[in-house]
Amino acid sequence: MKFFAPLSLSAALAAATAAFAAGGDASLLADAKRLFQPLPAPPSAKSDQAELGRRLFFESRVSADGNVSCSHCHLPELHGSDGLPKSFGVMGKVNPRNAPTIFDAALQFKAHWRGDRETIEEQAQKSLLGPTSFGNPDYATVIATLKSIPGYPELFAKAFPNEKDPVNETNWGKAIGVFERTLPLPTRFDAFLNGDAKALTPAEQTGLRTFISVGCAGCHGGVGVGGASFAKFGVVSDYWKETGVETPDKGRADVTKNDADLYVFKVPSLRNVAKTAPYFHDGSVADLTRAVRVMGKTQLGVDLSDKDAASIVAFLGALTQPVPNNFSAPTPLPDAAAHK
Repeated sequence: MKFFAPLSLSAALAAATAAFAAGGDASLLADAKRLFQPLPAPPSAKSDQAELGRRLFFESRVSADGNVSCSHCHLPELHGSDGLPKSFGVMGKVNPRNAPTIFDAALQFKAHWRGDRETIEEQAQKSLLGPTSFGNPDYATVIATLKSIPGYPELFAKAFPNEKDPVNETNWGKAIGVFERTLPLPTRFDAFLNGDAKALTPAEQTGLRTFISVGCAGCHGGVGVGGASFAKFGVVSDYWKETGVETPDKGRADVTKNDADLYVFKVPSLRNVAKTAPYFHDGSVADLTRAVRVMGKTQLGVDLSDKDAASIVAFLGALTQPVPNNFSAPTPLPDAAAHK
């Protein structure tokens, strides 16, 4: 009996690349459509709730020190992230985990790295009391501040017209959620998925094939190219040995108190990943190529070659969206003192 060794990764990728060069575009597109979905049309950014949510997203006066807003950790110039391993919140306190881009939050099945918030609306609401985010002692303090700023009672009433007392923490979360759902915008990869074969360069198409062949799409699929499941960080090898972290984060186990969730985190969306370093829940890796190598090693047991890592990085660049026009601070409402 003869035993045939499977094709090596490099041989398989070489074959795939040759197929592409020979005109395999249709095959690549078919594989991509099986694993990913293009971005649906976003809701209107001009609705009353979206306009209120935008204003609240950039509002810092409701934080305990008057300096922190949602935008404090999600900057337009950094594609909705802040460029820090771990963000600084109220009173200069350090958040326990990296702040990912807000551009893709609405596409993901839960909020936060450990999935301890079910929705972006819940995340926005509960952040008001977060000790390292807004730092307020209770919602009553927040609501009193909002009601004291001329203009907010009218804007809440306009956005939630059927409510007797619309200025409340639930509507804070709802409005910000509506705003955040307007932020994902189509990329060149979406154009490719919609049938435009020229939307990706040859290098990016080869990178997409590498991404699929290596196994990255097993977790990073769907419309978000991730963000739809939990996974252990370190399926094959301990993640902290690859990233150099001295004290590993227990991940979801700290939320569920279940040992089966040790080192389990939400699989992040890879949309905009080329613009949102540093990477992972702890911001421990600053370089995207190195992050790709860490994932290959820890999740798939693959030592990616320089060529394959660079190929994947080339594809990831096609997941970058434009910065939304409405992702900017509106003219702030004057405080109460200005009306005295």
